[in-house]
Amino acid sequence: MTLYVVKRLVAIIITLFMIITLTFFLMHSIPGGPFTGDKNVPEAVAKALSEKYHLDDPLWKQYFDYLKSVAQFDLGPSFKYEGMTVNELIKAGLPVSAKVGLLSVALILIVGIPIGIFAALNQNKWPDTLVMLLATLGVTIPSFVIGTLLLYVFSLKLGWTPAYGVEQWQGYILPVLALSGFSLSFVSRLTRSSMIEVFQQDYMRTARGKGLRPSKIIIKHGLRNGLIPVVTIVGPLIAAMLTGSFVIEKIFALPGIGRHFVQSITNRDYTTIMGITIFYAVILVVIVFIVDLIYGLIDPRIKLNK
Repeated sequence: MTLYVVKRLVAIIITLFMIITLTFFLMHSIPGGPFTGDKNVPEAVAKALSEKYHLDDPLWKQYFDYLKSVAQFDLGPSFKYEGMTVNELIKAGLPVSAKVGLLSVALILIVGIPIGIFAALNQNKWPDTLVMLLATLGVTIPSFVIGTLLLYVFSLKLGWTPAYGVEQWQGYILPVLALSGFSLSFVSRLTRSSMIEVFQQDYMRTARGKGLRPSKIIIKHGLRNGLIPVVTIVGPLIAAMLTGSFVIEKIFALPGIGRHFVQSITNRDYTTIMGITIFYAVILVVIVFIVDLIYGLIDPRIKLNK
């Protein structure tokens, strides 16, 4: 187990190093710079700004300076948000994105898994057909369409929820529903197919033959095996939800990380683009690592040291 953890930690460091390197050189391969597109900035001022942020240094020197800053958990200054660093931008946007994301993940797991189990228990019956119909609609309809429709009905027409912002708790309702629509449908379908496969296994027939209660068969014998595919996608899902959806945050005017990411791309704000990308990558690799450790707890047959 210890050897496995050490190997994975080394792999995480190598992965993050490759992401930082690729992102850095891709950003600097784009023609122009953070200040070349500003028509109101005189050439002398743009040159002075480049000198201030060391953008006129050789690329190799900028790269190693950036690696040194990242190693010190400093993602650098923002080129477009005056007087703010990328760390401060992430710190300001993370609470909103994380809260919406965690609520969405909770909704996905609390609703999606039971619905998938219910559909599997009623395979080829009308409840199963209804669940699959709704899940298919949820998978095919884009989140921005769901968000726009929810905003039109519940905010504009009915006035039940705020149209933008999260100053009130009601402001979280529509963004959470819109953000979780696709993933909830996907988790429901995945849970259904996985549980149907588990129900057909010999050990499930043996458990039923012993006269065990259906609830015990499902929870103790079925879920521990049927949820492994679901746990696999939950890791990247949590990472994506925590860092926010720029489409949903744009529609509902949420001050989250996604908004800063979109604006940084438009403004060619190199440090913000790279900082948010690195932040997302760190969350993703750490959560995937945790999910791999959870495999051994869910199914004892999985031996991490092998």
